[in-house]
Amino acid sequence: MSKRQSRKAAPYREPSRPVGTVTELFAGVGGFRIGLARANWKTIFSNQWEPATKSQPASDVYVHHFGNEGHTNTDIARLLDQFEAGKLTIPRSDLLVGGFPCQDYSVAKTLGSSVGLAGSKGVLWWEILRLVRLNPPKLILLENVDRLLKSPARQRGRDFAVMLASLADEGYVVEWRVVNAAEYGANQRRKRVFIVAKRSTMVKKSLLSDPSLYLLKLGTLAKSLPAEPVTRNSGNAPVGANQFTIEGDLADITKSFGKSDSNRVFGTSGMIIGRNVTTLNVTPSTEIVGKLGNVLLDHDSVDERYFVPRSQLQAWKYLKGAKKELRTHAGSGAQYHYAEGSMAFPDLPENPSRTILTGEGGSSPSRFKHIVKTDDGRYRRLTPVELERLNGFPDDWTRYTARGEVTDAKRAFFMGNALVVDIVELIGRQLAREFVAHKRR
Repeated sequence: MSKRQSRKAAPYREPSRPVGTVTELFAGVGGFRIGLARANWKTIFSNQWEPATKSQPASDVYVHHFGNEGHTNTDIARLLDQFEAGKLTIPRSDLLVGGFPCQDYSVAKTLGSSVGLAGSKGVLWWEILRLVRLNPPKLILLENVDRLLKSPARQRGRDFAVMLASLADEGYVVEWRVVNAAEYGANQRRKRVFIVAKRSTMVKKSLLSDPSLYLLKLGTLAKSLPAEPVTRNSGNAPVGANQFTIEGDLADITKSFGKSDSNRVFGTSGMIIGRNVTTLNVTPSTEIVGKLGNVLLDHDSVDERYFVPRSQLQAWKYLKGAKKELRTHAGSGAQYHYAEGSMAFPDLPENPSRTILTGEGGSSPSRFKHIVKTDDGRYRRLTPVELERLNGFPDDWTRYTARGEVTDAKRAFFMGNALVVDIVELIGRQLAREFVAHKRR
């Protein structure tokens, strides 16, 4: 077999002359920290806590690489209670970041079952806002699933409207963009919304006179991730800028937003100044598309346990294939027609990978796990290193903690929850340029 020239991420290095400081919430295994360090930001405080479990493996991976200094492994509500009571110090950083838990908005759920801010994970938004109020940073960078813009199903956009209004009321100019990482050179089709908020004093008023121009040319996300407006209607995507005002206090917004005015819809990019929203559907203006093949190890070097036994091959093909069949409900015994389309089998190395899900690990056949075909006609799953590479992490980043070696299933779970480091780096570099320019003014 031919040897592959697979793409490795650079090893982690602390910035020697950082432009500013970072607080990282919901830190996971450190994706924000890696990307921002490459953009010359220094993380000085972090928090990672997984509720309802005694073990804290993500925090353990984080500490294994970054050490304990400035890191907390505590429920964020309790953490902020201690800070507010003067029992704990949280340094005021220049930049607050977080990929806050998204299960209540996740695409792994149907839209109707996504409960948004009312859910057990969605309520953590209020803790972010609480820290912003207690210890206001100059800059904020947040990440979540793109479904956030439509949550919940019965009041589409309500949760995002609450978040935007919350930050605007605290004196921030906020912009957002839905980003498919593969369209900016990453090797995975991972679609997420990135939210950048800046203290209004950091933004020249002249830049805000034309919000559409800001979204396309002048804003942080426009310069980090070049895009152009959608010029033809695709599905339900409107063409041209849409403007509206979010009115009322947060309770009013929670009660009424999304119930009547169908015009108040959040597009794939937008911003809020005061309570005035401008939103615009955009498409990437770059043609750099990543490939799954960029991260694949040479098949000869892959452990046999990742290869699909011949006895399982038909099960894999069935799960990946199109279906239209009569099924019986396990509880009621009622019969129903079930249908679903086919998925790629195997996944093609010349295309970007599909989004990594938390259930990617384990050897059991699955519709959603990735499968690649080797040069000699065999099939195999992706290794933890390949999953790490798809998110831009250094090789074996999640392999060890001080407690020992991490299981493959847990490593895959980490990557299913992680963000694409490359996108964070692109945004972080632009924020660094703007931050330095502001300090010089």
